[in-house]
Amino acid sequence: MPGNHCRDGGTAPPSGREAPASSARPGGGAAAASPPRAPPRRVALPFGGTFGRVLLSLLSSLILCLCGGAMAASDTEEHLQNAGCRTLSLSAHVGFDSLPDQLIRKSIKHGFCFNILCIGETGIGKSALVSSLFNTDFEDSPSTHFLSSVRLRAQTFELQESNVLLKLTVVKTVGFGDQMNKADSYQPIVDYVDAQFEAYLEEELKVIRSLFSYHDTRIHVCLYFISPTGRSLKTIDLLTMRSLDSKVNIIPVIGKADSISKTELQEFKKKIMSELTSNGIRIYQCPTDDETVSEINSITNGYLPFAVVGSMEKVKIGNKMERARQYPWGIVKVENENHCDTIKLRRMLCINMEDLKDKTRAYYESYRRCRLEKLGCRDIGPENKSVRLPCFQSHTDRKNCHSNASVERQVVVLVLTEFEHLTLMHQEEELKLGKEKKLLEDEKTQFVEKKAVTESSQSQVSVSSPVSLKTQGLQKVSHQRAMRKFFTFTFITQIAIIF
Repeated sequence: MPGNHCRDGGTAPPSGREAPASSARPGGGAAAASPPRAPPRRVALPFGGTFGRVLLSLLSSLILCLCGGAMAASDTEEHLQNAGCRTLSLSAHVGFDSLPDQLIRKSIKHGFCFNILCIGETGIGKSALVSSLFNTDFEDSPSTHFLSSVRLRAQTFELQESNVLLKLTVVKTVGFGDQMNKADSYQPIVDYVDAQFEAYLEEELKVIRSLFSYHDTRIHVCLYFISPTGRSLKTIDLLTMRSLDSKVNIIPVIGKADSISKTELQEFKKKIMSELTSNGIRIYQCPTDDETVSEINSITNGYLPFAVVGSMEKVKIGNKMERARQYPWGIVKVENENHCDTIKLRRMLCINMEDLKDKTRAYYESYRRCRLEKLGCRDIGPENKSVRLPCFQSHTDRKNCHSNASVERQVVVLVLTEFEHLTLMHQEEELKLGKEKKLLEDEKTQFVEKKAVTESSQSQVSVSSPVSLKTQGLQKVSHQRAMRKFFTFTFITQIAIIF
């Protein structure tokens, strides 16, 4: 019987201090390139301040590292000597030690953003897990199994815990794995991830840009839901993760893990990790180089893939109401680490949120480099010299630039980039195709009209004069007979004259 590891009477871990209820206030977010997303909604988080405290502690640790905690004293002195700097001591207090506090205040005022991509079959529990992770009912509409292709649905929410504001974007697949032909089911997902990179690149290349206030929709983490079959990964799972492991941080999770026993679950986890390794698929591993989180991250890495259970329903257990799933054979508590790994997944996301963003920036840099190289952009010129923009050239170079026509042409090429050139060509092709399409439609309309006129005239002739057609047929036959007689008479006459 399933679920022998989730029986009634399990002890839930302490939930911590209860935080004061936060008020929800409306907020707006920028829409992603594709697909269209609903306007963000602000939701107050009910659980005890964990999420906000973790963000603040991470920010404080990062600032301490920037202020001197990340580098040993000897390494710092050697680095400064190599850079030509001298280390001096202050005779009195100056005041720039308040820079970390300024950065904290600025970050809290601006808020944080985090984007999650959930990939999995319809009904595997994507919405329930996301709601359980953030202790908020996101009220997602159910999906159908009868879609002809895979689609993506993006929703943006503004969550507030204590005084920390988080703009959360949740992107879910709709109709994934429901088609008869699943060969290209992963392609819309790859296109969506690339579209977010492209949108950020376009914003970055603008002359007047506002990256500080830009709603960054690049995917920071991908929760890939694996069906709890207990056997092995499906072909569509391997193809999808292989096409995404170089673009996004993948965290595999086993959805609805309460449907198989504890022994089967452990064996299934080993099979999944073995297949991922043998197929060369890279998944996200928590960093262990930071001493503050190395121990907990090392333990967390051992639980991959996470066996998760999601539910927003509350069941009365003893004198408390807890989120759980109730079955005839027992109760599965969502926040009990002996029953599932939902709490471990939440802890992993909160502790390593900045690391996930850093790795996303690395993926974006790889995409940006390949994209610009395709457009002909290079850092090194034909003579192995670094390429500099005209505004950063020296006075002598600028003087020669004005007197040299070839250099002026190079400046024009720098100003009118290959990207703009391709954009203009694309617009011209669209206009040309539009004109051709209009001409074809006009010809089609004329042909249909002529065809209708011809068919109507033929029908009128056939209906109005059936007798005349018969008479014409008899006249034609008699004419043929007369001609035959004439030719026969002529032939006989010629023979008679000869003889």
